[in-house]
Amino acid sequence: MKTFKKFNMKSLLVRIFVIGALAIVFLGAPIKEANAQCAMCSLTAMNSVENGNTQGKTLNKGILFLLSCPFLAVGLVGFVWYKRYQDPKESQDQNPVL
Repeated sequence: MKTFKKFNMKSLLVRIFVIGALAIVFLGAPIKEANAQCAMCSLTAMNSVENGNTQGKTLNKGILFLLSCPFLAVGLVGFVWYKRYQDPKESQDQNPVL
């Protein structure tokens, strides 16, 4: 009979976090500039910047900010899930009473 190695939640979440962080670092590192608009919006923003207007840069930053919200929400759900299903013995061992 085969025996399966049991993973505890903490080691699984740590592995997922490390793999995700490495993927973000390696996939995001070579990007020098990212445009967060459609082609028409980006063309309008570039033309306005050439005329001395800075609304194009602000628009790009706003879109990137809105894009970060789903990632923060998923991270928060993962953190709450980790804390909720953490083994009580593990949490007591981390904070010994002196």
